Amino acid sequence: MEFIKEEIEDMSDPEPSRIKHEDTEEQIDQMEAKDQRQKLNDVKKHCDFKTQGTKDKKLHTCSQCGKSFPYISGLRIHLRVHSGEKLFNCDQCGKDFLFLSDLKQHMIAHSDERPYVCSLCGKSFSWLYSFKLHQKTHNEVKDHVCCDCGKSFGRADCLKLHQRIHTGEKPYKCSYCDKSFTMSGNLKSHERVHTGEKPYYCAHCGNSFKDATGLRNHLLRHSGEKPYNCDQCGKDFISPSDLKRHLKVHSDERPYVCSLCGKNFSTMNGFKQHLKTHNEVRDHVCCDCGKSFTTAGNLKQHQRIHTGEKPYKCSYCDKSYTHSATLKSHERLHTGEKPYHCTQCEKSFKYLSSLHLHMKKCCK
Repeated sequence: MEFIKEEIEDMSDPEPSRIKHEDTEEQIDQMEAKDQRQKLNDVKKHCDFKTQGTKDKKLHTCSQCGKSFPYISGLRIHLRVHSGEKLFNCDQCGKDFLFLSDLKQHMIAHSDERPYVCSLCGKSFSWLYSFKLHQKTHNEVKDHVCCDCGKSFGRADCLKLHQRIHTGEKPYKCSYCDKSFTMSGNLKSHERVHTGEKPYYCAHCGNSFKDATGLRNHLLRHSGEKPYNCDQCGKDFISPSDLKRHLKVHSDERPYVCSLCGKNFSTMNGFKQHLKTHNEVRDHVCCDCGKSFTTAGNLKQHQRIHTGEKPYKCSYCDKSYTHSATLKSHERLHTGEKPYHCTQCEKSFKYLSSLHLHMKKCCK
């Protein structure tokens, strides 16, 4: 009987009940977790449905380039890129723009607003993009040095690419011709000469370019910023290549010699323009007076004589000019700026021509 009593007491032990209670809690947790998963799945399905609904929404596609827009208004605005229609006009210089946002950005160039100031040289910029480009010209840490020529670089991979100049290694070969290149990026850019591909589009005017560098430099022309400065005469340039070409003016290097008259030039472009004066290639003709010009730019400037257009207005008086360079020269009368400095003495001049005349006397 005692044995039976103990067995009954064992059966009345609360431990099994506790275990059962724990099992019930675990089951509840599992059910709650399952319920949460179900809710998440329902939300996901709802989101997928919404996404699909967006995808299925009718798109308005440009027939000229294939670009699509969710709204017809977006397509209409985009079509200006192809038509060249420029509805927004700057009342200060006469320049036209495709979009109102472009005009607003351009207007900063006419204002004194230059919020981005270089702490190293004090130069200020209207655009953050130009400011960042300028900053790269200061104190770049170049601790990767080429053992062949001593040239230094900011990164090890740039040094490695440079060393191919010394080794002659050109591992990237063109699929269309026998040219080869040291860098894959240069190969891609070169092959677009063969394919005609220009994948980099300017959103402001619709011009396209075969590489990102071409687009970047082009965008600076819209902003009016010139972040690259000549330390010899103070002239500013849009791209480092423009500055490099300009620096030849200050050097004695004039490798392009005219075989007809012996005149020499520091740049290929200047040499080509000069050759046209001998060949009399003047294929740009004025429809008003019949005068012909070697370049379209010269013709456009000439036509302002007939139209009376003087889009470049002085900020200090009521005078206006047909050329931006003439305006800059005139405004120096107001500002007293003398950006052209003599390297032999401490004199400075308002005009480059005055500096050249002075240099002839100073260097005798």
